[in-house]
Formats: sequence, C-alpha cells, structure tokens
Amino acid sequence: MTAQELPNGFTGFANRKPGFEPASASVGHTPVGGYTTGGGAALAGVPAGYERGAQGAFQYARDHARPDAGAASFDPDKLRLIPDTDRRWAWTEVDLNALRHNVASLKRHVGPGVRVMAVVKADGYGHGAVRCAKTALNSGAEYLGVATVNEAIELREALVNAPILVLSQPPDEAIPLLLAYKVMPSVYTPDFAIRYAEAADAFGIRAPYHLAVNTGMNRIGVRHDQVVEFLSQVSFHRALDLVGTFTHFATADAPETLDFHIQTKRFLEAIQGMRVAGVDPGIIHAANSAAAIRYPDVHFDMVRPGIALYGLHPCPETRTMIELKPVMSVLARVTDSRLVPMSEGVSYGMNYRSPGSVKICTIPVGYADGLRRGLSGRTDFIVSGQRFRQVGNICMDQCMFEVDMRIYGTRRRVDPQIGDEVVLVGRQGDSVVTLDDMANTLGTIHYELSIGFAQRMPRVYV
Repeated sequence: MTAQELPNGFTGFANRKPGFEPASASVGHTPVGGYTTGGGAALAGVPAGYERGAQGAFQYARDHARPDAGAASFDPDKLRLIPDTDRRWAWTEVDLNALRHNVASLKRHVGPGVRVMAVVKADGYGHGAVRCAKTALNSGAEYLGVATVNEAIELREALVNAPILVLSQPPDEAIPLLLAYKVMPSVYTPDFAIRYAEAADAFGIRAPYHLAVNTGMNRIGVRHDQVVEFLSQVSFHRALDLVGTFTHFATADAPETLDFHIQTKRFLEAIQGMRVAGVDPGIIHAANSAAAIRYPDVHFDMVRPGIALYGLHPCPETRTMIELKPVMSVLARVTDSRLVPMSEGVSYGMNYRSPGSVKICTIPVGYADGLRRGLSGRTDFIVSGQRFRQVGNICMDQCMFEVDMRIYGTRRRVDPQIGDEVVLVGRQGDSVVTLDDMANTLGTIHYELSIGFAQRMPRVYV
C-alpha cells in the first residue's frame, strides 16, 4: 500500500501537501539524539510518500524495535525530546530582540541617571518571566518587579541575581522566604514591618524594603499624609532598611490629567515630609509605562515599565512618543480542512452557516488557550499573508475559520492544507492582527489577552 493509499485516520499525513514541515522545523529545532524532529533529510527505509513529520515517527520505531521483531519499546528520554510544538500545533512566539529594542527605547526616553525596573509579574505578562527578566537585565534594566513571593523565588532559582521588589506586602508567614531568597517586600503596615525586622535581626541580617505610599489609588500603601507618622512607629528598629519609596498612578494612561496631577502633588509632599523629618526616602519611583513615556517630571530615580516592555502601548497618546515592537505572536497549524456544503452549520450552536464554495479550516486553539469566546466571528486569522474570518463559536480547544474558494478578478486564491501555518496574533506579509484589535473588539485591555495566551500553549523564544 502506498502512502497516499493509507486511510486518513492512520496519521493524517497522507493529506498534507508536499513541502510540509512540522512546527519544530519552523522554529529552528534540530535533530537530537538520533531522532529527527523535523527539517532533516529523508530517512533511509521510509516510504517515499511520507513527509518529514512521519519520517521521525518511523525512525523512532526503528530505533527502538526489538531484535525479535516484537513490539517496539519506548525510550522515555527520547520521548521527552519531541518538542512541545510537535505535540500540539499551537504555540506563542516571543521575540527577545523586540524586547531588547523596547528596553533600549525606554532607556533612551527616560535619559541617563534614571534606572529601569522591568516589571515581569504574571509570568512576564504572559511572555515568560525568567527569559524576559534576563533579557531585560542584559539590555540595561537594573531592577525587577513582581507581584508575588513565588514569582520572585522562580527568578532566584533561575539564577537571577538583580534586586527584586514584590509590589505588594506579602503575608507575615512569607517573611522567611523573603529573607532566604533576598527579596524585598513593599511595606505599609507597622505590624508587618516589625515582624519582618525581628525575623531579620534573629538571623543577624538586614530587612530591606520599599515603602508604598497611597496617593489616591486606594489599593495599597500608607496614606500620603500619614507617612511620617508611620515611619515614627517603625524606624526605631535597627534591622529595617528603607531602600526605596514609591506610589502608583491610577490614571497615567487617561486623557484626563487632573487626578494624575493630584497624585503627583501628594507624592512630592510625602517625600518632602520624609526629608524634613530626617528620613532618606531612598530610590524614589512612581512611573508605570504610561507615566514613564508621557510625563518626564515623574521619572524620579527609577521608572517601572511593564506593558511597554512587551511592545504594547499603554494608551493611544504614547504611540507617537516612542517606538515599541510587539514581542508576542500567536501561531497554529491547520489540523483539518474541508469543503462545507451550502447551509450546513459549523461549531456549537451552528450560528454560522456555510454560504457555499468555502473551505472551513480548524486550528487547535480555543478559549482554554486565551482565545476568548467573545471573539467568535469577530476576529481574523492570517494564512499566506491574507486575512480570513474566524467563524462559528470558538470552542474550548479548537476553532475554525472560513476561506472563500471562489476567484474574484486578480484576487489570489489561497487553499489551506493540513499543516499550514496560521497567525492569530502577529504579522505575515502586509497583513497584521494585534492584541489591540482583539481587546478593542472585546472592550477590554491587551494586558488581559497577553496573559491569557500563556495559559497552556508552549512558548518558543526566537
């Protein structure tokens, strides 16, 4: 039986068009341990009709076949070498060169003498905290900001040695972890400050912290007009070490600036009060991405960019002020491709019906992967440089898109096959789909979407 005669249910390879390469080949994987992961030459003894993805499977079977021609054994070590992108045809790509560009742009924008704290909380906004932290530090950032103690520990265990600030006050029970991993907390209650200092003193070490000041966002922090009083309650302890003082702006990304200026005034008054009381505020920082780009007066000693590091603008006003490059792309490969007769439905609810002369293609990405169900029928995907409409309700693990097979004048006809690459977020040729596009459609912010796409798809750094 030839490869083309094999039933499609066997592996699906028979229906792939010539030249197909697995995802591993497109992202630069090379053969390892005698097992071809894609992109290599044809393997001896493999039927000529099989493409490279199938060759790897045949090679694996031959490598582990028993001498008596009995059942093959499976080597767990070799199984682990099969890339994630060949286990499921959906992945995110993180462009570390784009991240380097964004850090450099921000450094130039804030100018010399201003430090950069790279905020890598929420797994680097979905981009991978460890790799993004190391890249940011190598590109000029000097501090790292996280949201939780565990996020800080992940960085330390990955041998990241830069100063790390937890941007909130952890539970008292986490104090030993802060001290053991040399992680600084934000502090804003006297009880935590004293317990933290006592624990440090018992080990004969210092208890460094940053003081969080509430200037109007009313989320965390010592109230701006009570800062000196707070310090009088805790500063007697010999182990406490005030390394920095900060606040957070609630409206730096808003067109209206009144509340921003009120917060700025309150913060400056709090800093001045500390100095009058003889307290050194340490490293003064307040500017998130929007404030760092829009308002030079609040750069102080350090800025704290988050979303801008990843090439996403915090607000429309920043687009003309700084050049940022998107770091994340979301890609998949077609897992099914079929002509659907006129009036037949697609997906749950069948709220989409085929108009005829269309091909419906399936990709293995759904709302469990961050492709929000609210985007059903409201977003485009890109294949071969052309945009195609997503159709039918987005499922938990899969979704479909429509390709018009009719020919209109000079319109180039695209005929997707199983294994063809699909861009959900990113650029291909002159076509682009952005997280901003999706966020505007959903009435949300791109932060939420970038984090969502990191839920379970493998991540590839390029």
